[in-house]
Amino acid sequence: MKKAELRRLYLDKRSSLSPAAVATASEQIAQRYFNEIDHRRVKRLHTFIRIPILNEFDTSNIYFRLWQERFEVETYPPRINAESGEIESIEFDSDTPMFENAWGIREPEGKEKAEPEEFDLVIVPLLCFDLAGHRVGYGKGFYDRFLARCRTDCLKLGVSLFPPVEAIEDVHSGDIRLDICITPDRKYRFREDSEYLN
Repeated sequence: MKKAELRRLYLDKRSSLSPAAVATASEQIAQRYFNEIDHRRVKRLHTFIRIPILNEFDTSNIYFRLWQERFEVETYPPRINAESGEIESIEFDSDTPMFENAWGIREPEGKEKAEPEEFDLVIVPLLCFDLAGHRVGYGKGFYDRFLARCRTDCLKLGVSLFPPVEAIEDVHSGDIRLDICITPDRKYRFREDSEYLN
């Protein structure tokens, strides 16, 4: 299937999930995440903040625990720069004021920024992924442009509420492949040589 068709299909599939089902799946994914990642080596982590109305994976299961157990790991969610249309990464913690942008996405009001090249790990949003590590996002290209600027050793980690599809038919050179994707039931590694993996 092609991205546009997969995007429609998985938006529908995700919208059909109950809040309880998303919460349970999010807890399962987070537990697998902590089993997979060696946070002793991670200094800076970029993570999206979920959009509840889109039934996204709840990343707070990860960053809340990091704030409590791995306070040395700096966490940065995205903020869209209205002028450039690019992702900026703004440091945040439990005390950072948040606001909703024009798309209803919560963003930090902080000023401490990090460049894509500074991240050891990026948690990437997606609608679905395939067995080669390619993903379907929301179609704006924000994350592909962001990931293209990350270091080659930066771990690109997807989180999905559903198992992979066999293949995404219309992948192109601008699509950045994941290194690992975690679902409620298992992990899919597309790279084995990362120092950030257990």
